[in-house]
Amino acid sequence: MSETRTTFAQKFKRVFWGLFAFACLFVLIIFLLIGNEFFGPMPSFEELENPKSNVASEIISEDNVLLGTFYIQNRTFVDYDDISPNVRNALVATEDIRFQQHSGIDFRGLMRVGFKTVLMGDKGSGGGSTITQQLAKNLFPRDTARTRSKLARGTKMVITKFKEWITAVKLERNYTKEEILAMYLNIVEYGNNAFGIKAAAKTFFNTSPDSLNVEEAALLVGVVNAPTRYSPVRNPERALQRRNVVLGQMAKYGYLTRSEFDSISQLPIALSFKEQNHNVGLGTYFREMVRRMMTAVEPNPKGYFSSELYREDSVQWASNPLYGWCNKNLKPDGTPYNIYRDGLKIYVTLNSKMQAIAEDVLRQHLHEELQPTLDGEIRARGGRLFARSDINQQQLEEIMYRAMRQTERYRVLRNAGKSKEEIYANFNTPRNMTIFTWKGERDTLMTPMDSIKHYKKFLRASFMAMDPHNGHIRAYVGGADFKHFKYDMVKQGKRQVGSTIKPFVYTLAMQEGYSPCHEVPNVPQTFVIGDTVWTPKNSGSSKYDGKMVTLKWGLANSSNYISAWVMKQFTPQAVAAMVNQVGIRTQIPPVASIFLGTIDFSLFEMVGAYTTYANKGVHVEPIFVSRIEDRNGNVISNFNTVKTEAISEETAHLMVNLLEGVVNQGTGARIRYRYNLPGHIGGKTGTSNNHSDGWFMAVTPSLAAGTWVGCEDRALHFQWITMGQGASMALPIFAKFLQRVYADPSLGVSPMQEFEIPLSQRTVNLNCGEQASGSNEGVELL
Repeated sequence: MSETRTTFAQKFKRVFWGLFAFACLFVLIIFLLIGNEFFGPMPSFEELENPKSNVASEIISEDNVLLGTFYIQNRTFVDYDDISPNVRNALVATEDIRFQQHSGIDFRGLMRVGFKTVLMGDKGSGGGSTITQQLAKNLFPRDTARTRSKLARGTKMVITKFKEWITAVKLERNYTKEEILAMYLNIVEYGNNAFGIKAAAKTFFNTSPDSLNVEEAALLVGVVNAPTRYSPVRNPERALQRRNVVLGQMAKYGYLTRSEFDSISQLPIALSFKEQNHNVGLGTYFREMVRRMMTAVEPNPKGYFSSELYREDSVQWASNPLYGWCNKNLKPDGTPYNIYRDGLKIYVTLNSKMQAIAEDVLRQHLHEELQPTLDGEIRARGGRLFARSDINQQQLEEIMYRAMRQTERYRVLRNAGKSKEEIYANFNTPRNMTIFTWKGERDTLMTPMDSIKHYKKFLRASFMAMDPHNGHIRAYVGGADFKHFKYDMVKQGKRQVGSTIKPFVYTLAMQEGYSPCHEVPNVPQTFVIGDTVWTPKNSGSSKYDGKMVTLKWGLANSSNYISAWVMKQFTPQAVAAMVNQVGIRTQIPPVASIFLGTIDFSLFEMVGAYTTYANKGVHVEPIFVSRIEDRNGNVISNFNTVKTEAISEETAHLMVNLLEGVVNQGTGARIRYRYNLPGHIGGKTGTSNNHSDGWFMAVTPSLAAGTWVGCEDRALHFQWITMGQGASMALPIFAKFLQRVYADPSLGVSPMQEFEIPLSQRTVNLNCGEQASGSNEGVELL
């Protein structure tokens, strides 16, 4: 009798659930047919074929390294085959074990939810949403508008669930199971600004999705359920428990053996965490400059305080296809490209290895060699930032007031209607803050005004290296720390170039028939300009004062006497034209003092101009990007090198000889005797007034490079030329960079490479019976 009852109950269950499933299927079919009419807007076929999501644009180096992303949500899609099976198995085991059997809706799961969760009140029995339904919810988010009525909320939730069911079924009809799984893993959030499995793998484990092991995969799949609650960074204990739940599911469904589960579940969480944002990673200043250039709008004079800057940007808009690219190029639907949403692949010219070397040597030189000396000078004058001989109290107050006005705090207070006295009081009230130090960020109590002084004392620096033949920028460092020092001193910042301008003056002489071995008197030169009589001086004496010296000696020792002699052979207009001819775009006043380098140029301009010498007289515009692809890998734009014949090949060769003289026996000689660098290297040191700026420009057969060092305010500088000259401030950065580049054969830069000599000059002797350096230890005679 009991067996009969049991058999009857089992048959009743089968019939009941069969009818329930049939009813659900019938209702679903009806809803599929009348979905839009009954439920309102539903995803169209086109939207299902091309679901919209915020996909980050990737910046990829010339050696195929991901440098960073531009995003609203840090998400980059990867294919199914590029995702570790460990991730796929963990997801299916945890979220939807019947994923391969259902068609978007798991009726058995729904029945379990209806019976156990709704009727029996068992909230731990799990949810009924399939992976496909969860994908539908993420692709086409729910209406989040709130209502007070419980009935309205309940009705709205039921309608929303049915819409997700319908969308899930449509997704299953349009995509394979593999595509749905990959889409889900690419769409969902993992916390810490990581959207999609690629960003998550990079953020938490510094690896790629295809390399995730079992415990890493289980952790990431577990995090998706509640990214903050199960964050391994914020809540490691909860994350560990959740990871082991996922591992348990994998063992339950046969993806792991019991012994594998027992051993793996005992492992601690091992992160290699590095949150991905625009302030960290390689090439931060370079990436920001690419972003600024690509998103630039057509210049409008009303938006500029400087007519010179408006002129420069207008030229860029007209001649540079990368400048304003997003606004000059339209997608197939007629809208402009958006680098934060459209998943572009931006292939840049930067070499990741050279970039890493450049960033490392720049920071090391500032932190370990220069900053301690400057700090010592500041301490020696009682903590006063600026020497009294440089500025008075009124000038100091003006500097600090200008700096205060440039802060976000000042703008907020000003917009709030605060008076000048109230603003000053605010800036002199101690507050908790995090500040930059060379040893890392430090939490402290400090007034905002003192924080301004704190940041002003830091030396700034920039470095750029490029291929002189194709214009590709290989390394670009706009400062020591992008998070705390946003201003890019490669391209945005302009400073006095000092003696690095002198080769441009000598270029005119070489072009007009002079030889490096031409001898001139090493005596002061006087300029009579209207009623003004001016005689430029050297900064020190030389044993060759009053004697005949070669032009090669003059440039090697950065002698103002010899540069002035060359200057007097030509007009200031001719010299200014030559400076522009070799690649300097800044407008230059045609005055006799050009050769002293008191004009402000950017490092970007200077490196580009020096390529002319290494590239046989052909100027090459530096380029940032080689090509841009859409998210599907289709090439949208290619960027080609822009070349201009600036000077003859013969003139360029003579200038290379002069620049090599600077390194072999002039102000750049420590390249040889201190850093022991072999090979063909030309260069030029530069130091501005009061040692405020130190420069070093360099050319080799395969690289043109330059570096600048100085403080934010020119009034803060080294007191003595021993440390304040370009040979001490800037040259070591290039020397250490080249040492490490030489040491890596994969970079293709070798001391065995040579500058090509024109046929007409292969029998010309340019040694000039080399005179020794006429200055003390190669100190510039600026």
